[in-house]
Amino acid sequence: MEQKPVYVFAKWQVKEGELDTVLNLLTEVTQKSTAEEGNLFYNIHQSNTEPNTLILAEAYVDEAAVATHRASAHFQDVVIGKVVPLLAERKVILSTRLDLG
Repeated sequence: MEQKPVYVFAKWQVKEGELDTVLNLLTEVTQKSTAEEGNLFYNIHQSNTEPNTLILAEAYVDEAAVATHRASAHFQDVVIGKVVPLLAERKVILSTRLDLG
């Protein structure tokens, strides 16, 4: 069975007063995540109307690459250990692109 790329969309609602800290931490996470062999892209977006809302759009070559990313030291130490406690809410969706045309 052919492995398809996996797209990850995460919506983070950052606690009031913690945005600068989270953005600084994301600098390291972005650099290390994009260097991963299975990473296709890692983009951070900020809501135009709610500055404390961040959307992460990521893609990996397959599910194994997602698992490798989630097991990495930078994900565990920085995202789980340092960023998640600064979030009021975190929602993550894993998806596969549909080719409908």
